[in-house]
Amino acid sequence: MNFPDYPFTPQRLDVRPGIAMSYLDEGPRDGDVIVMLHGNPSWSFYWRHLVSGLSDRYRCIVPDHVGMGLSDRPDDAPSASPSYDYTLQSRIDDVDALLQHLGINGPVTLAVHDWGGMIGFGWALRDPSRIRRLVITNTAAFPLPKAKRFPMRLAMGRDSRFGGWLIRRFNLFARGAAWFGTKRTLSKDVRAAYAGVYDGWDKAISTLRFMQDIPLHAGDRAMPLVQASAQALPGYADRPVFIGWGLRDFVFDKHFLDGFRAALPNAEVHAFEDAGHYALEDKHEALVPKIRAFLDANPLARF
Repeated sequence: MNFPDYPFTPQRLDVRPGIAMSYLDEGPRDGDVIVMLHGNPSWSFYWRHLVSGLSDRYRCIVPDHVGMGLSDRPDDAPSASPSYDYTLQSRIDDVDALLQHLGINGPVTLAVHDWGGMIGFGWALRDPSRIRRLVITNTAAFPLPKAKRFPMRLAMGRDSRFGGWLIRRFNLFARGAAWFGTKRTLSKDVRAAYAGVYDGWDKAISTLRFMQDIPLHAGDRAMPLVQASAQALPGYADRPVFIGWGLRDFVFDKHFLDGFRAALPNAEVHAFEDAGHYALEDKHEALVPKIRAFLDANPLARF
């Protein structure tokens, strides 16, 4: 496949026996580490402009979560070999395994989008002191705000067996996000890069499993981690935080942005009325230099 503006050479790591994660490791080995975590249904492709804009100075670590992007697509049936449990906890464990493998055990800057927020802030619970700077784009680190209704388009995958079949059979979620996740019209090649990696029943498994793992109720398996992340979030208010937000996101809308503003009142916020869910796709020309300036102005040596 052709991946526009993605001139990188992915590497691979077996994060579990027989299950390989694809990831980018771009930039100087002694540079400040930026860990970029994507969500659903994207992959490291979402971060490509930021990697290009930072990797001359910063070390950019960008995994494709298992089942996503260029990583392996294991089944989750108990009889499968290998089998993978598509849960938030598994994602957190995978990120930790990757960073341990790379010998990254010091301070990091965490950049998150969509499910990457819950994965990243969940991982950060292991040692919050390692998180020295935050770059936040259209994501969550807390349960659904009370003022926000859960979108029907997500409920179709989360709660409907027929909806789940449609998503895997026709790759509806990734295709829909490539068409409607931005305000600008993406080129055919860019849409294909976002969605084409999920074409096929086996390849789309993780796009559905992420939806089915969305925590809404007390008994949902991801809820304890998300609640713990929410409780910890105000503790990052003393660190530099950059928020870049697309206000036309039908999921992570102003209600989620308000949640981050309340928890992180000193954050540098750039919200765009003409940007959607894929904020870095809509506004990379503006956001990449702003994020670079934010990082340069807040060196780790200060902390």
